[in-house]
Amino acid sequence: MSVVISVRIPRDLKEKMDMLRGEVNWSEEIRRFLQARVEELYRRKILEGSKGELKQTPKPSRAPTKYARRRILH
Repeated sequence: MSVVISVRIPRDLKEKMDMLRGEVNWSEEIRRFLQARVEELYRRKILEGSKGELKQTPKPSRAPTKYARRRILH
């Protein structure tokens, strides 16, 4: 299901858009832009949340590479 949103734009922009009406489907252009922008911001927000979770996890007492090397060598 879809919903309708409304935005206010400057009159001169609307006039230019009207001149290009036959070349551009503005509804589809705006829909694609909004979808891409929302996805980008959503991913960023998810990543920031993940960073916060990582900061809360305790750090290992040793460097993992030293521990792994020691187990392999011995």
